[in-house]
Amino acid sequence: MAMAEWGARALRAGGRLALVGAARAGATAARPSRSGFASHRLFCTATRQKNTGQSYEDDQSQTQNGDKGEPSSTEKTLVEEKTKLEEQLKDLTEKYKRALADTENLRQRSQKLVEEAKLYGIQGFCKDLLEVADVLEKATQSVPKEEITGQNPHLKSLYEGLIMTEGQLQKVFSKHGLVKLNPIGAKFDPYEHEALFHTPVEGKEPGSVALVTKIGYKLYGRTLRPALVGVVKGAE
Repeated sequence: MAMAEWGARALRAGGRLALVGAARAGATAARPSRSGFASHRLFCTATRQKNTGQSYEDDQSQTQNGDKGEPSSTEKTLVEEKTKLEEQLKDLTEKYKRALADTENLRQRSQKLVEEAKLYGIQGFCKDLLEVADVLEKATQSVPKEEITGQNPHLKSLYEGLIMTEGQLQKVFSKHGLVKLNPIGAKFDPYEHEALFHTPVEGKEPGSVALVTKIGYKLYGRTLRPALVGVVKGAE
């Protein structure tokens, strides 16, 4: 009896141990290992970082797209100011060029006026001297050529003196650009001649100068006094 009771107790104790072992084995199988838990944590962290990186890239892409789309108010203001400054620069450049051109034209006109003043400043004085030349010419022409002989030495000396004075005066005129206009036989030029009458002259070309009643003068190419002439009239 005692042996049988002891055997029964041993079997019950073994069964309990077997149940406890099985329960521990099931719990151990159900609990994840440390290495598996660490791998799970790394996987979650990588997923979050990936999501975060994608979100950052998306934000950057949206920002760049926004920048490429419509400029900001500051950029618009800068562009407008740049455009205004460029227009002002262009306007000032054009004004500067026009001012330079006007200054150059003024300089050239002033230089021309100065040169003309040097050349024609004696114009009034020359006109007055022309009257003296006319008087000398009339005086020499009024002396009878047949009276200029050795029998009239005083008249001869006076005539020769008048001729020398007239010649010297013409030299002074030529030195200062004053030239005679004696257009006998030349074509009538209204800029150099003044027609007093028209008359038919046989053997003369119509429109030519047939007679000069008063000699004209030019000062450096400019007519100072037109020659008073008679013009040949064409046959009717």
